[in-house]
Amino acid sequence: MSLSPEQKKKYRTIGHSLNPIVTVAGKGLTENIQLEVDRALDDHELIKVKFVVGDRDVKRQLIKELCEIVEATLVQEIGNVALLYRKALEPNPKLSNLLR
Repeated sequence: MSLSPEQKKKYRTIGHSLNPIVTVAGKGLTENIQLEVDRALDDHELIKVKFVVGDRDVKRQLIKELCEIVEATLVQEIGNVALLYRKALEPNPKLSNLLR
């Protein structure tokens, strides 16, 4: 899914105040991390994921792989934090970061 520049700008603005929900560390993308990111995207639509891996190339590869696995779109990557978006089928107004 491709986002327009206006959508990306809006999502970056919303994402600025968010805290990372999931942290990916030395073990990489375990099944539990994939499930937690998938659940968080279902609930919140827009989330931050923190990557604590030493190498930039490894981090970029993990971000790309995670986006493919959970079918999310990378909105922004700053430092060790990636902002991911995936539209929910039935967004919950109490949980969605986009509807609050």
